[in-house]
This record gives sequence, structure tokens and C-alpha cells, in this order.
Amino acid sequence: MSDAQPVSEDSDSEGLRARLCALSLLDDVLQRKQPLDQALDQNERLRSLPVRDRGFVRMMVSTTLRRLGQLDELIAKAVEKEPPSNITLMNILRLGFTQIAFMDVPDHAALDTSVRLTEHHNMERQKGFVNGVLRTMTRVGREWLERQDEGRVNTPEWLLKIWIEDYGLREAAEIAKANLSEAPLDITIRDEASRNYWASQFKATEMTTGTLRKTAGGQVQDFEGFDDGHWWVQDASAAIPVKLLGDIAGQSVVDLCAAPGGKTMQLAALGAEVIALDRSNGRLKRLAQNLERTGFTDKVEIVTSDAANWKPREAVPYILLDAPCSATGTVRRNPDVLHLKMPQDLERLEAVQARILGNAFEILMPGGVLVYCTCSLQKSEGEHQIDRLLSAQPMASRLPIVASELGGFDEAITPEGDLRILPFHQAALGGMDGFFISRITKRAV
Repeated sequence: MSDAQPVSEDSDSEGLRARLCALSLLDDVLQRKQPLDQALDQNERLRSLPVRDRGFVRMMVSTTLRRLGQLDELIAKAVEKEPPSNITLMNILRLGFTQIAFMDVPDHAALDTSVRLTEHHNMERQKGFVNGVLRTMTRVGREWLERQDEGRVNTPEWLLKIWIEDYGLREAAEIAKANLSEAPLDITIRDEASRNYWASQFKATEMTTGTLRKTAGGQVQDFEGFDDGHWWVQDASAAIPVKLLGDIAGQSVVDLCAAPGGKTMQLAALGAEVIALDRSNGRLKRLAQNLERTGFTDKVEIVTSDAANWKPREAVPYILLDAPCSATGTVRRNPDVLHLKMPQDLERLEAVQARILGNAFEILMPGGVLVYCTCSLQKSEGEHQIDRLLSAQPMASRLPIVASELGGFDEAITPEGDLRILPFHQAALGGMDGFFISRITKRAV
């Protein structure tokens, strides 16, 4: 069940407005293939809703995307024939089923607003169909739910096959199951001296790696300290790579593929002289806004360039490369990933990663440190990239990661000394984003 509260049903128009907004967002993702974050940022209907209703809409859409395989299986069972070919009609059913099966919404409210959505989209002939299918769900759908293999049906078959090849059947099933949980809110603090204060304010759990974890929901922008830049949102896994560079105070660090800037801000907070590079002006604009909010603008040089080709004036002692990837490790917070990524995307991304990694090693000075990471679960985007680099570059060698650098967090350390974090790691504390991290040095001649 969701922690989000349903919109007030005192006003029919309020309930319908929220569902219309959710439907438009679902169409943005599933029909127009727009990332959910982008759709949320650009949706005018969402901005016009009260704060509570916005939270309800976000939860309804993210739950629908997270449970899409289950929903489609349930709809097919309830329809007893081919599901609707009209995608908007199908999305109306998906949203209705989501409210009935996975949210604290009265059945009558889910039924009524779903029927009215069909009216609003000039599908009056489908009102009886929608009503009948949803009533079937209210009668027997919850029994059907209990018999579903939720991890399997909510994961694309091609992707699950890769995970089975990489990790074996048991761990692949654990990954798929973990992806059905919402990610908690993880926070990185700008000033270490204020850690205890913010831990107390947020009633946060402190992870062994240093991240503060807040379990209760809410709008991030409404929390104390956000506008003043005292902290920023960053998953516990994503906060680890910077820590593996060591003492970088006063050192020059290049942050390749830096936007939107969580790691850039970490580097600046640790006293590094940072060059933040990204090829996307739009993403760099967001990075600049984050730097301004946190007060790090003067500590970071922003460069617009392709990380696969960029050359500095002289070799660099420290490089952080958070490479473009399929982002399958972030499904808990980005459930749209499962529906936007295709097998051909992996091939393209792997080629990009190899080019950027090769250039990063080339510009690294002898004795320097390169940290490579991706938020992907596929070994082709992590372990295999590092294996190829080490085979192709005689001067490259690993600097193994040890548990003492991570506050004792050792379940993710591989025999080779890399980190392979899976979504069910630290499950008792709410899990972590899937991540791969490797640390490389260039031997002197």
C-alpha cells in the first residue's frame, strides 16, 4: 500500500483533475517515450494542483509504471479477450486497477473517476466496458494478485534474462523483487559539522557510508534547508564514488559526465578544484542551478564538451567518471526505465562508455586515480568495461576497494576489489540503488 493519501473526493472536479493529470503523465511516458522526471517537470496540470494532490498523482503514476506487468496481466484476465488497442483507454484501465489494487483509494472513487476519464476523452461508448472490467477487479482481482509472480511479470523478459546470466536465477529474482519497493529519500550534507543537526531534523538513519536516510515522504523542496543548499538528494550508492578518490582537498578533479551535479557538489564540499564537464547544455544548466543553491558556483569550472574527446591542458591527477548508462539500477526511484530502455540502447551505451573510459584513462596522469561508475545492473556496462580497459592498457591497474573505506559495508565488494551494489543490499535499511564502481590507477613508466 502507498503512504500517499488520496485526493479529497469532496469535490468531483478535484478528483477528476488529479486523474486527468495522471493519465496525461502516463501517456507522456508510455506513448511519447518521455522520461518520467521530465514529464513531471513540464506538466502544467500537475503544477496547478494542490500539494497533496500532486503527491497523490506522482504516486499513482509511479506505482502504475512499477507494476505495469502485473496490471496488464490482470486486465487481460478481466477482459477475457484481447486488451484494448487504444493506449489511452488501456492507461485508464491501468490507473483504475492501480488505485484498486495498490493504493488507499475507495473502490467507488476509482470506478467513478475512471468512467469519467473515458467521457472526458470522447469515449462514451467505452463507459460500460471500463465500469465492467474495473468491477471485476474489485470482486476477484485481489485473489488474482496473490497468485502472480510479481518480480517476473514486472520485469521485461529480455532484461531479466541478462540479469539471470550475470547473477544467476536466485539473485536475479531478488533484484526484480527489490525493484518493486519505493526508494527512500537519501541526503548528502554540505557541511559535515552540521551532520548531527540534520540527522535530528529529518529523524534520519545514518548509513555506514555516511548518507542520511529519511523514510517519510513529502516534497523535497518543502523541507528545511533545501532552498538554502544545506543538503541535496543523492542515493546512498551514488554518494560512494567520490569518497573513493581519497583526500582531494586542494586537488584538481575532473568530473566527467557531471550533470545534474550531485557528485560535483560532493567534490566541491571536500575542497577539490573541480572541472565539471558534460555535453548537454540543458543538463549543465540544472547543474549550475544546483551549484548556485549550495553556494559552490565559485569552486567549479563548468565545461560543455563530449567526454569521449575532451583534452585538458595537462594530465589530470583525479578523474570521476559516472558514465552514461541504462540506469537499470535506479528502477526503484525511476520505474519508467523498464519501459523506455530497449536491448539496442544497451549496445549503444556500451560503445559510448568504452570511448569515454578510454579517453579518461588517456588524460589521467601517471600515479593518478580514476573512479569509474554506472548506475546499471548489467555487467556489460560495469565489470566488462573495466576488464577490457585492463586488457588493452598495460599501464592500468586496479586500486582495490576495501570495507574500511565504506564504514564496514562489505557485502558489495567483489573478489577483484570493485563494488557491485544490488538493490537488495542493505535491505533492512531500505535497499540501495544498483551501482558498479571501480577504481583504477595509471602506473608510472
